[in-house]
Amino acid sequence: MSSSTNGGHRIAIAGFLDESMTFIDKETPLERFRFVETSGPDLIEKYRGTNTGIGGIIDVCERERAEIIPLFFSSGGAAGPTSDEAYEYYAEKLVEGLGSAGKLDGVLLDLHGAMATPNRLDADRETLERVRAVVGPDVPVMVALDYHANLDEESIRAADAVFGYHFSPHTDMGSTGKRAAECLFRTLRREIAPVCVLVKPGVMVPSIFSATGIEPLKSIVMESIAASERSDRYLDVSIFAGFSYADVPNCGFSVVVAADRDRSAALDIANSFSSQIWTQREALTHRDLVHSVESGLVAAKKLVSEGRRPIVLLEHADRMHDSTYLLREVLRRKLPRTAVPYLWDPEAAAEAVSAGVGATVSLKVGGKSSERAGGPVVLEGNVIHAGRVTYRATGPYKTGSTVELGVTAVIDTGSVIVSLTSLPTTAVDDDCLTQFGRTLDDFDYVVLRSKTHFRAFFEPAAAAILIVDTPDWGPADLHILPYKRVPLDRVYPFVESKA
Repeated sequence: MSSSTNGGHRIAIAGFLDESMTFIDKETPLERFRFVETSGPDLIEKYRGTNTGIGGIIDVCERERAEIIPLFFSSGGAAGPTSDEAYEYYAEKLVEGLGSAGKLDGVLLDLHGAMATPNRLDADRETLERVRAVVGPDVPVMVALDYHANLDEESIRAADAVFGYHFSPHTDMGSTGKRAAECLFRTLRREIAPVCVLVKPGVMVPSIFSATGIEPLKSIVMESIAASERSDRYLDVSIFAGFSYADVPNCGFSVVVAADRDRSAALDIANSFSSQIWTQREALTHRDLVHSVESGLVAAKKLVSEGRRPIVLLEHADRMHDSTYLLREVLRRKLPRTAVPYLWDPEAAAEAVSAGVGATVSLKVGGKSSERAGGPVVLEGNVIHAGRVTYRATGPYKTGSTVELGVTAVIDTGSVIVSLTSLPTTAVDDDCLTQFGRTLDDFDYVVLRSKTHFRAFFEPAAAAILIVDTPDWGPADLHILPYKRVPLDRVYPFVESKA
């Protein structure tokens, strides 16, 4: 089960990720995780060199000539709550793998930080606690986490240190895994004895405004990186934006600092960045950048008429990849040269695939995940692709990773091209077009459902990006969500000042 080198440190690695949107009832089932699961030596072969947390972990372990004990990697993506069945399956798999691995010198984990199940509001905390219970207090456990992790001190207590992506789009997932692994090996060589502290500023933002290329967040994040680089002692600063579409008590921003031995200095740094986030709380929410469906389409048509193309219409509130507010209007207006990639609808995709390439179909697509998704839309057109789709990502986000669309159909209405997938997947680069023989030059308008990750490719490639707000479960206005567990009396934008 291990990747043996020259008898160096024995390091167990594993990954179990899900960004859990808790407001909807549709759970992410065990079958979804099992479909993309990779275990044992295949994990190393599949993820080596990829821009993923587990990929960065593998690269450093191999550079250090460690003996890697590869357990498993699986991800539910960004969807509804992880089912309790799925959580228990992988938590037990992790515990059993660690328990049977023999003597370990360290553990490296790739987790999300915003996984929740119907019975667990902080599932990743429980995962770390289970790991610690197996390996004991003396084996270092380091963790790579998503920038959108919801954390508090209890979330990370069982780990020796945690490290978050610096950027959203997450173009540095691989380097985050490397930061975690490098800290582990420096600890094993006794170069450092890391301490890890966390501070919460009491601020939440919608995901669309967690993009780290937008000021003032850009400057805060870049300064956190610079603080680490200019320190004359070991220092690592992670700014976590949190995931505001999870109704959990630890929702929102957090600042985590890992330092060599000096907890007091680490806490001072964490408090400093936390204060900056609180001070800039109003500026972090950019309501002036948000369009309605109507105003977004009007603005997009005007830009195209001026020769600016392609225009990205971003239906960012879509959390389940099946929102139909923009699609309905695009079809009603027969907006020309329009691409609508990766609409999640397993039933409609299967029906179109059954009809076959060349068939003319009339399908009720999308809007089925919840009452806020917009309801199904009638899609009539010709099937121009039908079959299962798997490919390696070529864009700057998750470069080299395997993308699974499942059974997929592409429908051409004559003006609008829609791809229907059986697995929920976010279109973040032009792979969503080139995999079906098209390029970005073929379109004037592209309807996307991403929040920030699309920006790495589309900001330089598109003429303009128009954020379109809809009443689905990921809105720009957090006040419309029915929070019950978030401490609204202590968190901006629900309170203007701290008590």
